[in-house]
Amino acid sequence: MPSRKRHLPFRYIEPAFFGGLLDDPLLFVRIRPLGRALLFDCGQIAHLAKRVVKPIDTVFITHAHMDHIMGVPTLVRHHHASPRALDIFGPPGIAERIHHQLRGYDWNLSEPTWFTLRVHEVHPERIHRYSFIGPEGFQRRYDGGEPRRGREIWSCRYASVEAELLDHKLPVLAFRLQERQYFAIDQRRLELRGLMPGDWIRDLKSRVWQGRTDIPLVSPPCPEDGACAAAHEPHALYDAIRADLPSASLGYLCDVGWTAENIAAVEAFLMDVTLLCSDCTYLAADMEKARISYHLCTTDLNELASRISPRYLLPMHLSKSYLYRTADLYHELHPPPGTTILPLPDHIVPAPLMVGDVHAWMQPPDMK
Repeated sequence: MPSRKRHLPFRYIEPAFFGGLLDDPLLFVRIRPLGRALLFDCGQIAHLAKRVVKPIDTVFITHAHMDHIMGVPTLVRHHHASPRALDIFGPPGIAERIHHQLRGYDWNLSEPTWFTLRVHEVHPERIHRYSFIGPEGFQRRYDGGEPRRGREIWSCRYASVEAELLDHKLPVLAFRLQERQYFAIDQRRLELRGLMPGDWIRDLKSRVWQGRTDIPLVSPPCPEDGACAAAHEPHALYDAIRADLPSASLGYLCDVGWTAENIAAVEAFLMDVTLLCSDCTYLAADMEKARISYHLCTTDLNELASRISPRYLLPMHLSKSYLYRTADLYHELHPPPGTTILPLPDHIVPAPLMVGDVHAWMQPPDMK
């Protein structure tokens, strides 16, 4: 019998890595129920189809090195004529970097319908917000700041994103994308409250998802005498009868130094993550290069995986100095029991064109 195709254990999100093992890190995450998408890091993205880029409405950038941010102008090019805002989250100083990117272009033909780029700087204690207003030629405006309350920086109905500041000889963000726990009823808890299954559960689900608390939910009577029919606040009722099921998560870690402070923070932040997408820039023999440049090597990733026990591991961002040795990376990775490595192709971006590739196009017809 043919084997069944395996899927990552996500319910609402669908990740796809567009960077290959050697190219700029580029994690695309589609939120299937919304038809929208998130992007983690934004290096070279010219190879992405427009139908891939258009659904992106939120970007999370680890830091402002060129291979993590150079694709922002391309995003603006694809989105500028849309009225829907585009949000970018990044570390301290990201708004200044994007300001200079956009000031490198002339916007004298901007139109009133153009979109606004919103930038959110994640500091240790606060989030500062900026707007780059398309109809005004992407002029920067400071919209104020607010205190951080926990690690969460973004959320929607189906998932949330948390951020942790780490050290790469400059502030760098790590991210954790957590799916919301899906609606599920514990039959035992239902019975303990004397409630019977029925169409009212569909009504309860609708109210919980929509956040409605204005109208009490009336549960059906017990079949014996109807005495247990009662009005309930929907969220309180659901908390009493819900099934406690784990939700899937995705960790994104790129360009961090192997320091005691970073290791402790990463371990606490990404413990038991479902899928870990992690920088693994150097092989074990080049550990000293990893230490100097504040990257991870295969030895580091093995130790990290043993500490946080991800269900799946995606190594990425291998140094281009290993162009013909990419298989060595996988030979040196030894994840703990229960962790599966997801391999990547060397490259996903198209091969560069050479002069000879286009020479025939440029010849007059009678010379071909």
